[in-house]
Amino acid sequence: MKNKTKQSNISQFFISPSRGDSPFKRMVIHLTLIIACAIAVYPVLRIISVSLRPGDRLLSTSLAIIPKDASFYSYYRIIFEKPFILWLWNSLAITTTTALIGLILASTSAYAFSRWNFPGRKPGLFFLLTTQMIPAAMLVVPIYILAVKFQLINSYRGLALAYSVSSIPFSIWILKGYYDTIPRELEEAAKIDGASQMGTFFRIILPLSTPALAIVFLFNFMMAWNDWIMARIMLQRENMFTWPLGIWTLAGQFRVEWGAFTAASILVAVPVMALFLYSSKWLISGLTLGSVKG
Repeated sequence: MKNKTKQSNISQFFISPSRGDSPFKRMVIHLTLIIACAIAVYPVLRIISVSLRPGDRLLSTSLAIIPKDASFYSYYRIIFEKPFILWLWNSLAITTTTALIGLILASTSAYAFSRWNFPGRKPGLFFLLTTQMIPAAMLVVPIYILAVKFQLINSYRGLALAYSVSSIPFSIWILKGYYDTIPRELEEAAKIDGASQMGTFFRIILPLSTPALAIVFLFNFMMAWNDWIMARIMLQRENMFTWPLGIWTLAGQFRVEWGAFTAASILVAVPVMALFLYSSKWLISGLTLGSVKG
């Protein structure tokens, strides 16, 4: 009898008799998640370790995350001895402008594709989808030619427009899928109460689409925030550099300022982390609700 009870306990440990997860399965899941988190966090910890080393030492025989001679001099140097604040301000101005332009154009365009049947609607959606299959590097030359023709080189508005053009098609598809989940009866009820088409859009559709709008804003923001190639060809004056271009100047031909380089890498992640933490309540709903209609 004791052997049967022991065998039953062992089987229940590996195979759950009910719909719930067995203890063994939960242990494997948690162990896998812990290993995945360690793999993801370790490179960041190494970057922090390099930023705390005095001088520009990249390699070390010590595996300690915080070195014995840790110093914040690299952070002091990147903030007060380099134009890091200017680089950060330029990036914030360009990315915020890009995100807002993309959000405004994509929200109105997606509403037209979702609610109105007009000639060329389906080919237009298909064309927007095919533009996302073109590698971003292939757009550099035509955008540069247009920027030179319209005198937009060394111009923040030229760079913001270039970013907006490449981000709007995907944003339209995200918002169009989300608008399709909003019942048309809500708009019809608002029109019966005397609301105009634009009034319905601003008072009914946009408030209900807050999760999708947050996703589109974050997508546009991150696309412009991390870009180096487009900014490199559009901005040629050092006082207009964004943070990717500014950090790029720290790597010389024969010497790399690894301390300042890694310290700047940590600091530029702070605004993005704050933005994601603030908008985390909209992320999951914005990513899932737009994929199902009805």
